[in-house]
Amino acid sequence: MTQQWWRELPPAAGSFVMATGILSVGLHLTGFALASRAALVLAGVAWIVLAADFTRRLLWQRARWETEAATAPALTGVAASTVLGTRCALAGWHGVAVALLVLAVAAWPVLLADVLRHWHRRMPGVAFLVCVSTEGIAVLTATLAQEGVGEWLIVAALGFFLLGIPLYVAAFARFDLTQVWRGAGDQWVASGALAISALAASKLAGWHHWTGAGHDLLRVLTLALLGLCLIDYVILLAAELVRFRPGYDIRRWATVFPLGMSAVATLSTAAALSIRPLHALGVVLLTVAAAIWLLVCAELLYTGWTGRRAGTAIK
Repeated sequence: MTQQWWRELPPAAGSFVMATGILSVGLHLTGFALASRAALVLAGVAWIVLAADFTRRLLWQRARWETEAATAPALTGVAASTVLGTRCALAGWHGVAVALLVLAVAAWPVLLADVLRHWHRRMPGVAFLVCVSTEGIAVLTATLAQEGVGEWLIVAALGFFLLGIPLYVAAFARFDLTQVWRGAGDQWVASGALAISALAASKLAGWHHWTGAGHDLLRVLTLALLGLCLIDYVILLAAELVRFRPGYDIRRWATVFPLGMSAVATLSTAAALSIRPLHALGVVLLTVAAAIWLLVCAELLYTGWTGRRAGTAIK
């Protein structure tokens, strides 16, 4: 029996929501309201489709769900929910953002524990999703605190932020460094994990009630994480230019997400620490992310079109 296309989506498809959602955040921060809303709608629709597929597999294909839940890409569901929730919070849709936070926090320990149990040596870039999903919760809780939903959320954000750092170190210890040269796109998650950590740190550093040595340390951490993110960005970009890898792969959305996250982290750091030159850099990085998003979309549409044409010809 013919399957509907959405029933065969792999867990990695959540990276599309992550990429489109963070692009919406960046466009919002830079004043492109209409484009930001369009990206938000697209990310929201994709999230609903993926959530329905996740629920269907959980209820009626439990063996398949358990197999997929043990892989790192399963954590894209948590990360996608936090990115989408952050954009909803910025739009003033606090109820939706809180609901997405609750779902993310409920799924996070179950999926994280399962993924960690199945870790091994020489892993691809998706290993860093253990950090991305954790820091994503930190970003969303900090954003809700800044939006006035509850000041206690900033303490929770700090806890998740601090937990995400050792998870990054653990993922890096298992990362196959040759993926920098031969990865299919998800090697960029190494940079994206640093970027979302820097974003979380910038939101904590920008919390108006915190002062003193702890606050100064958060400012230093923000700059350090952003600096590491940008260094990683340059290394990965150089590797892409030296060893060009054309053609569509679903893991390319895991390239777009770090590009967008690097831009948003830079913009957020510029605002939180009052460093104006960083804002200009963030705009440049966002332009690059938007261009690559369009390119990957074009490759997806072209691949789908040529695939359909080939299928028709065979018939």
